[in-house]
Amino acid sequence: MSFFSRFLKRQQPEERPLFYDIVCPYCFSKFSPEEVVFRAAHHRDDDEDYALGEDAKLNRYRERFGLDTVFDMEAVLSPFDVPEEHRIYSDNIVMGLNDRYGVLTRRRLCPHCHNELPVTAGKAPSNIISIIGASQVGKSVYMTSLIHTLQHYTADHFDAACMPLNAEISRRFRADYEEPLFERGDLLDSTQKEKLQEPFIFQFVFKDEDKAPLTLVFFDVAGEGMVEQDYLGLHGQHIKNSAGILFMVDPLQIRSIRDKIRINLGNEPGEWTPKYDEPRDVVLTLFGDFIAYQDKAKTNIPTAVVLTKSDMLHSLKDEEGDYIKSNSNVFRNMVHREWFDLTEFENIDGEIRRFIEKVDRPFKGTMDVYFKDTAYFAVSALGSNPVDMKIQGVVSPIRVDEPFLWLLYKLKYIEGRVG
Repeated sequence: MSFFSRFLKRQQPEERPLFYDIVCPYCFSKFSPEEVVFRAAHHRDDDEDYALGEDAKLNRYRERFGLDTVFDMEAVLSPFDVPEEHRIYSDNIVMGLNDRYGVLTRRRLCPHCHNELPVTAGKAPSNIISIIGASQVGKSVYMTSLIHTLQHYTADHFDAACMPLNAEISRRFRADYEEPLFERGDLLDSTQKEKLQEPFIFQFVFKDEDKAPLTLVFFDVAGEGMVEQDYLGLHGQHIKNSAGILFMVDPLQIRSIRDKIRINLGNEPGEWTPKYDEPRDVVLTLFGDFIAYQDKAKTNIPTAVVLTKSDMLHSLKDEEGDYIKSNSNVFRNMVHREWFDLTEFENIDGEIRRFIEKVDRPFKGTMDVYFKDTAYFAVSALGSNPVDMKIQGVVSPIRVDEPFLWLLYKLKYIEGRVG
């Protein structure tokens, strides 16, 4: 801290509202805490209002992800059906009910999909960060590497913890993603996934109680067609109600890079048959319907454009800097501690912006038209290029948390300083 900065007037915190609107981390519907319903904590055979039965809203949600129908669920209770004195309030919102039999429930549900809400819902802003991108761009590997890095390193650097929303998400993430990648060195085989999967939901929780938790949501979307209307129908809502977006772009989506890498590495043309959606087409598909309804047809959601597989760009680097300079910081890991290093960020952002503009000007132009607040990054989830679906050596992620930290900075969770 400089001598003069000690005398600068601190920004006054904004006055807290009585409560915050909730964005459901499962279906991404937005609603007031007053609309929340509850799951009864017991059932009774002698009262049809409290009998076990099928929950139509929950099962409609589960059907979207190919999950089994649940037939025997406890009843859904509305706070308005319970006398005022039987409602339990905390921070001006109903957090529990004593039902007509005197049994307490604190299981708050989304009124639209009937999934259980986080404890902090309504008490703190529902700031949700979404990870999106076309098939085959490495979203699953990036998500695994990012969550692993946040849990084991980044959270500690910012006096926080990164935790799954519940035990089931923790088990699924560890068994299906983290252990194969970080312990066995196996790449995640997306071709095995035939159905949509429920979102992975993690919370970045600060030890400072004045800072609201940040929710990180990831849909592992399989199949070539998921950038079509099916994808938009499922995910348009979660894009619209996100506080920040991590938008994945694979270098191999860009035709000029595909050709350059093929020439440099000497691969046969047949091995590089294009199977990727062009980045601009992905933007138009994912965001077109949503952005069309925003003011001036632009979104102000902070969006980090994340160029994945940066280790692949080694074959593009040159001394003149036409593509990536040989001494570029892109190829070096960077650890941000306590604050976001703005000098380092501006260097990377500028270099990747120039690079994208050179290799895919239509995509860069589309982003400029549709998005008010963007930043550009390059990451390597593995640290090296795998061979025959096996990771060579130890997984060593490069800059995977930097786009996430930029979003934390934009959402005023952490400071940004000039290094």
